[in-house]
Amino acid sequence: MTKLEGKVAVITGGNSGIGLATARRFVSEGAYVYITGRRQRELDAAVRQIEKNVTAVQGDVSQLADLDRLYATVKQQHGRIDIVFANAGVGEIASLGEISEAHFDNTFNVNVKGLLFTVQKALPLLQDGGSIILTASIDSIKAAPALSVYCATKAAIRSFARSWTLDLQARKIRVNAVSPGSTNTPGLSALGLTEEQRKQFLTSRAATIPLGRLGDPDDIAKAVVFLASDDSSFITGIELFVDGGQAQI
Repeated sequence: MTKLEGKVAVITGGNSGIGLATARRFVSEGAYVYITGRRQRELDAAVRQIEKNVTAVQGDVSQLADLDRLYATVKQQHGRIDIVFANAGVGEIASLGEISEAHFDNTFNVNVKGLLFTVQKALPLLQDGGSIILTASIDSIKAAPALSVYCATKAAIRSFARSWTLDLQARKIRVNAVSPGSTNTPGLSALGLTEEQRKQFLTSRAATIPLGRLGDPDDIAKAVVFLASDDSSFITGIELFVDGGQAQI
């Protein structure tokens, strides 16, 4: 028996990086997965990689109408959700003194507003005893230069996990945050770095990791499977660091 046999899961930001790696893991463990992303071409490529038991619904989590369309699709096809992995997120470099209103709004709209409504709008379909996993970051507790707005959003996500654990305790729905360390994902390209800056950034980050390497999206995906499955049935409200020791030492 696989760990997620017969489960129905929703993964936002499932078209690349950690979301895609998790979708592949979920399907291999017996789940049917709905993935979202803003770019249709990447969604189509993700579906081809996953191969089976997957539906892609294009949308932006910061747009509530897109979330309504996602859940209408899930309701029509399966009528329920067992697992929500609220994973979609953005990050962009901006030092204090250079932070624009657009930068602030975009980061909070996706990482905080989008995540909140991803979860809230799932609740009518989410089964009692289900699992919600939120993608936070080690930057919820560590400072990073020129990433103060991003770090603030990740701290908010950690707070959500605590509060929602209490809000949903009567329904036995578990809420946990997974906090990756520096992970080699396509999202790093969205930081606005040149290729040389990106290489320097990756090298400097890897040097701070006791295990001596950057994370791989599948490293995070394996932890998310654990939090989604009955293996973690007595775990709720936590922040699980998957960071090679980066935030621990």
